[in-house]
Amino acid sequence: MKIRYAVGVDLGGTKIKIGIVTDEGKIVKKIAIPTLAEEGVEKSIGQIKKGISTLLRGNKNSITGIGIGSPGVVSLKKGTVENPPNLPGWVKVHLGKIISNEFSIPTFVENDANAAAIGELIYGAGKDLKSFIMITLGTGVGGGIIFNKKLFRGDFGGAGEIGHVTIDHNGVKCNCGSIGCLEAYLGNNYFIRDVKEKLNDHKDSKIFQLVNDDLNNLTPQTIHEASLLGDKFSKDYINYLGITLGHGLASIVNILDICNIIIGGGVSGFGKPLFDAAKESLKSRVLTSLKPRIEILPAKLKNNAGIKGASSLVFYD
Repeated sequence: MKIRYAVGVDLGGTKIKIGIVTDEGKIVKKIAIPTLAEEGVEKSIGQIKKGISTLLRGNKNSITGIGIGSPGVVSLKKGTVENPPNLPGWVKVHLGKIISNEFSIPTFVENDANAAAIGELIYGAGKDLKSFIMITLGTGVGGGIIFNKKLFRGDFGGAGEIGHVTIDHNGVKCNCGSIGCLEAYLGNNYFIRDVKEKLNDHKDSKIFQLVNDDLNNLTPQTIHEASLLGDKFSKDYINYLGITLGHGLASIVNILDICNIIIGGGVSGFGKPLFDAAKESLKSRVLTSLKPRIEILPAKLKNNAGIKGASSLVFYD
């Protein structure tokens, strides 16, 4: 059987990951480039084109299609992306049409977390599950819902925006314009800012050693490294993030009656302490009949989830 190839584009608020992927989920080649979101829509689209062009050199004739996973509400038929919180100026962008016209290759656009969910369904931790909720933790907090082996998109393609479930109606302002969204506590930029503020009262934290007393160097990886060194502040903060995640997921589980949760994205790298706290927090808030059914699983596709998920749009029926 002839192997088919697709280009998978994982469009993030900070960087764009692009790869050539087989229909069996093997990445043949990949690159990562900055999104340059702060420089505007045209600049970011230019970066997507630049990355795809780089990969297509000498490979264009073998490509079946291009799949793009993007934040925001996505129209499948039109290939439009609307109001992604971490891409300023993207009010309504006809991304599918722009890219297909540029390369003369069929192009499919889907919400990034939905694409990651499809990737996990076909190639990863969801292969043996009938239904699950996918949540991605990175610059933003995304979600995808798989029900009876099919992606649930809702009436307009916006289903699964778990990051914008309100967990505190008097809480932190979110980039989406609302108040107290889960993303405003678990998105990279939000909690890094929060950690910097809280460290004013924790001068003994090992984080200061790891960043050479310059908190501009602080990343989620730094917090993780500090926790592995036994830093109490870092361990407590990861536990807090897990508890917060569990609170947000409880409402979703109670509404959907889906108890399998797959967690991916860079922040999921905090690992077992985050997962354990999330599971206990989630179980404490769901209906009694659901408590013993709760399962939280790490995404198997790891850092390649976005690329593989986006490429799978080309092959997914």
